[in-house]
Amino acid sequence: MAAPGLRALGAKGPGWLRRGPWAPLAAGFCSGGSAGVGRPEPGPRPTITRQRDGIRSIILNNPKRRNALSLAMLKSLQSDILHEAESQDLKVIIISAEGPVFSSGHDLSELTAEQGPDYHAEVFRTCSEVMMLIQNHPVPIIAMVNGLATAAGCQLVASCDIAVASDKSSFATPGVNIGLFCSTPGVALGRAVPRKVALEMLFTGEPMSAREALLHGLLSRVVPEERLQEETARIARKVASLSRPVLALGKAAFYRQLAQDLRTAYHLASQTMVDNLGLPDGQEGIRAFLQKRDPVWSR
Repeated sequence: MAAPGLRALGAKGPGWLRRGPWAPLAAGFCSGGSAGVGRPEPGPRPTITRQRDGIRSIILNNPKRRNALSLAMLKSLQSDILHEAESQDLKVIIISAEGPVFSSGHDLSELTAEQGPDYHAEVFRTCSEVMMLIQNHPVPIIAMVNGLATAAGCQLVASCDIAVASDKSSFATPGVNIGLFCSTPGVALGRAVPRKVALEMLFTGEPMSAREALLHGLLSRVVPEERLQEETARIARKVASLSRPVLALGKAAFYRQLAQDLRTAYHLASQTMVDNLGLPDGQEGIRAFLQKRDPVWSR
């Protein structure tokens, strides 16, 4: 059964387009948006997806357009994240990009007056759905960043559960420089870094280095470019080796308690611990520890 957040965002039931290890998702496979308004013309999917050993890799693959989060890119990314989200074979997702730019944010050619407010609304609605989907997804989602991430591209990094970047990466919300304040990127940014840091980025549009981003909490870690894939894969393999039900329960509880006052947060977290102990994997982990052996997870 789909997690509540996924049901709200349109997840399908079990058996949805099952694929073999590292098989790409079918061309044209895309989640349905609002019917009619501003739908991009059919064409090559702007993302590439592979999966192996529980790790799904989603690659933004439009480097000529600086991996802009066009409506087509957003819908393709949404589709790839939702694909078999309930499958117990999926343990972790990595989002990365081809080329020197992780993502430059929204495609400004889609935000002109000629497109109209209905199209603009669909772009931002779809983008918001993707960002919320990352948080509501049952498995951890990792951003692997090698290069520039600006505006909604920075928002995508801030929305992921874990973010690993090369030391050549940089981050910015420069919309204010072209008269378009990065209000929606500010939602994710303001939840990832201290308020004054977020507002300086939003008010000035000036870039932040990877080291600064790590210092302020936008990133989990920074490594040399040549070690980026290795380190990201190491984290992903560690996550994939753990119990999916336990991680799903813990991820949902973590985000749920963040918005609560301290007493309510502890109440929710305490109940989650009780629920965790009721899971088969919760008891298996304790037994394995006491018996000094490796646990055998249910999935």
